[in-house]
Amino acid sequence: MTDAFRLNPETLNGATSGSEVILEDEHGISLADADTHFLISQFYFLEAEFLDDGRFADWLDMLAEDLHYWAPVRSNRLRRQQALSIHQRGEAAFYDETKDSLAWRIRRFDSGMAWAEDPPSRTRHIVSNVTARTRSDGLLQVRSAFLVYRNRLHSETDIYAGGRTDILRVTGVHGFEVVKRTILLEQNVLQMKNISTFF
Repeated sequence: MTDAFRLNPETLNGATSGSEVILEDEHGISLADADTHFLISQFYFLEAEFLDDGRFADWLDMLAEDLHYWAPVRSNRLRRQQALSIHQRGEAAFYDETKDSLAWRIRRFDSGMAWAEDPPSRTRHIVSNVTARTRSDGLLQVRSAFLVYRNRLHSETDIYAGGRTDILRVTGVHGFEVVKRTILLEQNVLQMKNISTFF
C-alpha cells in the first residue's frame, strides 16, 4: 500500500493512536468510571422496561422537570453537506417536547381518543453502545444506540433504529434523571402510519 492510500490514525474521527486520547471526546471530556457506566446502563435498561410494559407514569418520573426531548428530522445530503443533514432547533422535528407535553401525550392514551394506540402497541426497546462522560458542571453526557420493535393489531410492524445523546443529572429515585435527550433516527422519512413510540 502506497503512502497516498495509507490511513492516518490522526485523522480518523479526530482520534489518534494514543489510547488515552481515544477515551476523550472532541471537547476533551474523558469517559466516566466503570461504576458510573454500570449504573447508567441499569438506568437505561429500567427505562426500556417501563416503556415496554406501558408504565408511562413511572417513565415520566425518570425525566427532569426542565426536560427537553427532541428528535429532529434528517434529510439526505451530499457528503460535503452533512452538516446540513440534521434540522436545527425550531425547524421540523418528530418530537420537540417538554415533560409537560409528554405527560399530555400519555394522558391522551387513556382518553379513548388516541386511536393510533387503542388497542395499544407492543414494543421491545434494545439499548446498547452506552458511553458516558462527566462534564465539568457535574452533569453526565451519555450516548447510546437503540433498536425498537413495534407490533400492533395483526400486521402492523415497525422497526426504529437510531442513537440518543442524553444529558443526565445525578438525582432522583433511580439515581439519575434525563435533563435533555436528542434522538437521531436513522430514517429520514418514516414509513410508519404514525409515531406514538417513545425512545
